[in-house]
Amino acid sequence: MMRIDILTVMPEALESPLHCSIVQRAQDKGLVEIHVHNLRDWSLRKHRKVDDYAFSGEAGMVMQIEPVDRCIVSLKEERDYDEVIFTSPDGEMLSQPLANQLSLAQNLIILCGHYKGVDYRIREHLVTREISIGDYVLTGGELPAAVIADAVVRLIPGAIGDEQSALNDSFQDNLLEAPVYTRPADYKGWRVPDILLSGNEAAIAEWKMQQALERTRRLRPNLLK
Repeated sequence: MMRIDILTVMPEALESPLHCSIVQRAQDKGLVEIHVHNLRDWSLRKHRKVDDYAFSGEAGMVMQIEPVDRCIVSLKEERDYDEVIFTSPDGEMLSQPLANQLSLAQNLIILCGHYKGVDYRIREHLVTREISIGDYVLTGGELPAAVIADAVVRLIPGAIGDEQSALNDSFQDNLLEAPVYTRPADYKGWRVPDILLSGNEAAIAEWKMQQALERTRRLRPNLLK
């Protein structure tokens, strides 16, 4: 079973994303355990504060190293972790190959950034990997943590009823997915391509590949490089 521990100062921001759809079903099946830890529980300061002013005098508060370190040390006393991930806008970009790689891990820690940033010593000494979900800044790292967890959990064998479906997802082969259709075959004169109604599996497979290539060239040519 995989275990994911998420460290945050806003645990309530993760309640909905981690308790619905495939992620919840994977937990119900015993395929993954996801534990959310409030970093304030590891604070020794008054009012459970976990942030302080930057030494540089720069505007904005900075997440302190001590509560993060105390939480990670406590978790590592119970088990070994494959990665300690920090959600950072300047980390490596989350991709399908990276999600595939992380889905093979046994235990993961995801640290959610917040405030102006985190004490850089956290990144230097405690974190093993930094991941971004895009070139923009969010209020905190909770949404990226949920995205990472979702991308990873759905790849665990048994999480999706039809595992072949995950193998055909966009980006699995550096290609976007071919168009998909369902009934009715004709709606307001908008028809499903005849090839998909032909029953010729070989021809359909060839059509899907050509469509995937065409859509990737048109929409995401960088993937073909």
